[in-house]
Amino acid sequence: MGLKANRDWARESPYGRFFDFIAPEADRFTILSEHIEKLGLNSVVIPIEGNRHFFIFPRGKNIKPSTGGSFPFRRQSPVILTAHYDRVPDSPGANDNSAAVFQLLKTALRLSEQNVDYWIIIFTDKEELQSGEGIQKQGSFSLAKKLRGLGLGNARIFNFDACGTGDTFVFSSTVDYLLKKNKRSGFNRASQTINNLREKALNTAHFLHFNKILLAPTPFSDDAGFLQGGIPVQTITMLPASEAAPFDLLLQNKPDFAGLLISGPIKNSAAGELIPETWRCLNSPADTHLRLTPEYFERVVRFAAELCQGQNGHSHPFDK
Repeated sequence: MGLKANRDWARESPYGRFFDFIAPEADRFTILSEHIEKLGLNSVVIPIEGNRHFFIFPRGKNIKPSTGGSFPFRRQSPVILTAHYDRVPDSPGANDNSAAVFQLLKTALRLSEQNVDYWIIIFTDKEELQSGEGIQKQGSFSLAKKLRGLGLGNARIFNFDACGTGDTFVFSSTVDYLLKKNKRSGFNRASQTINNLREKALNTAHFLHFNKILLAPTPFSDDAGFLQGGIPVQTITMLPASEAAPFDLLLQNKPDFAGLLISGPIKNSAAGELIPETWRCLNSPADTHLRLTPEYFERVVRFAAELCQGQNGHSHPFDK
């Protein structure tokens, strides 16, 4: 796919400001704020411990509880779709995580058009940590605590990260690994929650006849902060089939590779060459639009929308 073709897709809504968003000196918060307003989405920015998170709700939901209403879906279990909008310095952040942000913007528009009304989309701040920072500095950690305080501790959260390259869904098992390492009380419930979320993800993919699916550990994402903050979430990412199949085989032959991948330093070691190329390019100058596969973006949008659709009156044949 040539350079021209790689830019043509951005002419369609809501991708029109994608290249502004990945520009070297982009003020991503301002661009996203302006774009959300132009798209007419029902949104509010909620600052939490210095981080600014965008919340998008179905049309008609009161998003300013200070005016007298309660926070939408309080003490309920809506589907929440998340994607972080920050990036590391010196990286365009095309796949990590601009693609997922714009895919979820399109999802929000579709859900609004179809009058689906039991969902929230959150664009999270501060997913990327600086050297020396721990999980509790991650924006999703304090966000999880805030959601619990708002009565959304039982929300079903699906985190979309690096969904711009490839045709194969990877449903992350990183949280499973972290739970096995931590025997803290209450984590049995967390294990059941993540199992339920994964079952819903699998059922949704089957319902849509998406057959390219891999269950595997994935690199560090917002799921770590959410879990530490008391809410387990299911991370969704994408890989090309040409990378997903060898990665699956590698994990079967070297099961300890999962721990090395999740811990992080492997990327700078000799074993780092075994990481799928798409993931090796994240957080680097190589994460450009030229590595994206926009022909598969609609697949992610359909999947994300269907996760919410199942709560709006029709059930999947796989739902229990």
